[in-house]
Amino acid sequence: MAGIGFVLRNLTYKDNLMGLLAGFGYSALVATGPWLFTILSLSGSMALGSLFTTFEQQSTFRIIVIYNFAFSLVFSGPVVMVITRYLADLIYTRKVEHVPGTLLGGLILLFVLQAPLAIGFYIFAADLEVSNRIHGLSNYFLITGIWLVTVFITALKDYKFIIRIFIMGMTLGTLSNPILSMEFGVAGMLFGFNVGLAVIFFALTARVFAEYPYKVRRLFRFLPYFRKYWDLALIGLFFNMAAWMDKWIMWLAPESEQLVGGFPSYPNYDSAMFLAYLTIVPSMASFVLSMETSFYERYLKYYRDIQKHVTYEQIVANQKDLIRSIHNSGRNFFILQGGISITALVLAPTLFQAFGVNFLQLGMFRLGVLGAFYHAMLLFLNIALSYFDFRRHALAISGVFLLTNFTFSLISLKQGFPYYGYGYFAATAVTFGFSFLLVFHMLRNLPFHTFISSNDSVRG
Repeated sequence: MAGIGFVLRNLTYKDNLMGLLAGFGYSALVATGPWLFTILSLSGSMALGSLFTTFEQQSTFRIIVIYNFAFSLVFSGPVVMVITRYLADLIYTRKVEHVPGTLLGGLILLFVLQAPLAIGFYIFAADLEVSNRIHGLSNYFLITGIWLVTVFITALKDYKFIIRIFIMGMTLGTLSNPILSMEFGVAGMLFGFNVGLAVIFFALTARVFAEYPYKVRRLFRFLPYFRKYWDLALIGLFFNMAAWMDKWIMWLAPESEQLVGGFPSYPNYDSAMFLAYLTIVPSMASFVLSMETSFYERYLKYYRDIQKHVTYEQIVANQKDLIRSIHNSGRNFFILQGGISITALVLAPTLFQAFGVNFLQLGMFRLGVLGAFYHAMLLFLNIALSYFDFRRHALAISGVFLLTNFTFSLISLKQGFPYYGYGYFAATAVTFGFSFLLVFHMLRNLPFHTFISSNDSVRG
């Protein structure tokens, strides 16, 4: 699945500013995908819906989407991670005739595993009208399906198609939502939003089947990969849980709300963190365009030269080039994201006033910006480990992130309102420090790990 930056970089080769902006736009969508779609579409739906619905209806709609987004991501993580590895192996070994069956089998597995949890929640836990339960469940499964199909569509590298479909679905969902809300309330809002999700899900799925026109067979051929790559499954679970842990804990804050339907929520904290996450979108785009091109080129050279039986001196030289490329990408990220973060911190009061954001979110937003800064760097280092198949080390980082975010967020909750947000910030900073030391320790000893620790024949 690596090297997608090459295709994106070609999109920027128009000798004008629009070409560069287009490349960054595609990169941002590829890097943030359903997450960015949900935030923008949800924000647009809430803004337009405020003209036609009550505050209570908006709050119910908003929290249903947030719950579905959070728990579908967490519970889909293990399956998506393992299937991503399996799909990469299919493409590498040119056995793409199994792709349609893998997509269909993966969707079935995701839906079957999560159906008891989702249905049980909406039937026994959520206090909602029947129509809202049905549309809430539909929303959950559509989001779940998009998590998986996005992996397959990204492998096709047809980013112009991807962005068109996402924009089409986002626009349709945003406009349908308020129109239907006038007549049907929360059910109409959910149905309109689901229309946009359905367009994205089915269009992307159809594109995958059109690209791989093979018979659907051996749907669960990937299942043995769960035994072989159990650590990947845990990474998908732990990292996604860690990303949401502070939000879940803050839903228990004294300032939180018990919304209609029995959903605990702390809207001020959630909104502050979602706004903070938007500050890292440019850096995510820059990462896809830089690290996954310059780094990947050196990564390929390192291993291809080993296959050619080059001298040890050449292997060490290639290793240094690899480390240098990570340093350069990290420096570029630090400068770009650092500038954006500082600007967001300084201009936060002005922006809050201009857009009518509750000033109770200001402190949490600023801490969220700092936390998102470390969170993004942490994600990049975890990806670097995945390139070299250091799965146990990536699992250790995910475990540290989960433990620290749980512990520090709980401490900040007990300290009271002035400390809300410190837990997430401290967790990302500590985990980044741990991952930084671990990644560069592994890279300094890369030849040893290449020939000894990762060599099954030697370990055996």
